[in-house]
Amino acid sequence: MISKVVKRKDNRQRRKLRIRRKVFGTTITPRLSVFRSNRYIYGQLIDDTKGTVLVSLGPEVKSLHKGVKKVEGAKKCGVELANLAIKSKIKRIVFDRNGYKYTGRVAEFAKGAREGGLEF
Repeated sequence: MISKVVKRKDNRQRRKLRIRRKVFGTTITPRLSVFRSNRYIYGQLIDDTKGTVLVSLGPEVKSLHKGVKKVEGAKKCGVELANLAIKSKIKRIVFDRNGYKYTGRVAEFAKGAREGGLEF
């Protein structure tokens, strides 16, 4: 018998692979990949043709989440990632929700990225 946690992770992996078949990032329009942990949310812009990360949101995530709710922190992270992308002259992206449902923190992250100036 498979535990609920293993089944949930397996289902997310299947959804992730199904999404990745359709979503592909290039140098001109990189892929915005979102990772959601229990506490924080991270994002990175990836060029799949070269297999490189162009822009990522790393250690500053913790300071953006300090003292606010998770959803508000996710929106702040989206805006911050958009600012870093615009500094790197990236305007258009494709969004990869990474197997997560497009609701809650993932949707707020995307909303913040849009408000920051990214188009997708």
